[in-house]
Amino acid sequence: AEDGIRDRSPSRGLGDVYKRQFVEYEPGDKVINPSEKDWGIGQVQSIIKYKVTVNFENVGKKVIDIRNLELEKI
Repeated sequence: AEDGIRDRSPSRGLGDVYKRQFVEYEPGDKVINPSEKDWGIGQVQSIIKYKVTVNFENVGKKVIDIRNLELEKI
C-alpha cells in the first residue's frame, strides 16, 4: 500500500504461538499429568488446538487444556 502500513511484516499472531506450543504432542504419545500422577500413564488420542484428549489408565479419557496444564511425555 502507498502508506506503507500494509507492507510491514505481520505481527506474530496466534498462529505462531499455536505452531510453537502445540506440536509437542501427537496421537499415540505416552504422557503423564505431573499434577495428578495417580491418573497413571495416558495415551494421546487427539489434539484440537489447545485441547489434548488423553486416555489415562486409571481415570479414563480426559480433555486437557494445555494452556493451563503441561503434560509430560514419557
